[in-house]
Amino acid sequence: MGCGRIEGEQPCIGICEDRRTDFVHAADHDLALAQLALSQQRNETLLALVRQLARTTPREGEWQRGYLAMKTRARQTLDVFQALEAQPDEPARSAS
Repeated sequence: MGCGRIEGEQPCIGICEDRRTDFVHAADHDLALAQLALSQQRNETLLALVRQLARTTPREGEWQRGYLAMKTRARQTLDVFQALEAQPDEPARSAS
C-alpha cells in the first residue's frame, strides 16, 4: 500500500511507519457472516428442541405418542439442516 498521507505534492519527511497488516476480502467477510448467522439459527432451533424435550412430561400412558412426535420434529429439523448444507456455496470470487 502507498503512504496515502500526502495531501499535496511535497517531499516525504519520513515520519510514516510501515506496519504489517492482514486484510480480508469483503466476499470472504460476507460469507463468514452468513455462516455465523446460519450457525446461530441452527443453535436456536436445536436449543428449542432440547428445551421442549426437557420440559415436556407426557400424560399417563401417552409417552409413546410424545416420543414419536419429538422424533418426527427432530427428523424434520435434520432434514432442513441437510437441505441447507446441500445448497451450492457462493460462486468463487475472481482473483483480482
